[in-house]
Amino acid sequence: MLLAIDVGNSNLTIGVFEGEELRAHGRFPTRRDATPDGLGGQLLTFLQQRGLPVQVAAVAVSCVVPTLNQPLLEMAQTYLGLEPLMVGPGTRTGIAIHYDSPRDVGADRIATAVGVHHRYHGPAIMVSFGTATVFDVIDGAGNYLGGAIAPGLQLSVDALFARAARLPRVDLVAPPRVLGRTTVASMQAGIMYGAAAQAEGLIDRIRRELDFEVKVVATGGLSPLVAPLVRGVDFTDPLVLLEGLRVLDELNRPRA
Repeated sequence: MLLAIDVGNSNLTIGVFEGEELRAHGRFPTRRDATPDGLGGQLLTFLQQRGLPVQVAAVAVSCVVPTLNQPLLEMAQTYLGLEPLMVGPGTRTGIAIHYDSPRDVGADRIATAVGVHHRYHGPAIMVSFGTATVFDVIDGAGNYLGGAIAPGLQLSVDALFARAARLPRVDLVAPPRVLGRTTVASMQAGIMYGAAAQAEGLIDRIRRELDFEVKVVATGGLSPLVAPLVRGVDFTDPLVLLEGLRVLDELNRPRA
């Protein structure tokens, strides 16, 4: 079995693969002060609650929180007896990274590109709805062409609440209409339909810069909330990054 771990700015996602099948997955808040023991205890609890064995064959990690790289490495060594694949510079990806400095492309963006290429085949715009809303493009060969990064849904909500004293916190739910008749409905409309309009606008601008047709794949933890509001999304796949980690593990696993 493969243990795939994606550490984002807001959430840590765990997936367990048996062959190509995702047997189990879970999402937890990211703790930037997490220790190897804390991460190990969280992992063991996750596996035990799902009736899965602690023994796994490999670990693949995508992490965008630099302070957690070493704790994750030590956790895998101590609790699993394995050297994890830490996605980053030097990782074999099977695709070309067309970025001025390929080392600057985040591990999450690489894993998502690999996952989308493997699962959906062909040119694609990927929109990841998380702490940031990240737009990335791959061509028909899966090569990474670049992208755009915008403030994400939750980041926008937190900023609005922090800077506007009279506005309450609201649930991330789309009201039935854009014209709200209460403060809460007005905020929800602005937040949810605003995020959808931002996504539609950037997707349209990206399309205009390309000379080939693309699929649009929505992913990330918040994609189930936003993607249904975005015109032109072909697939919603919140866990495609984990699939990318599975493929990267195959590409980088030592051959006998």
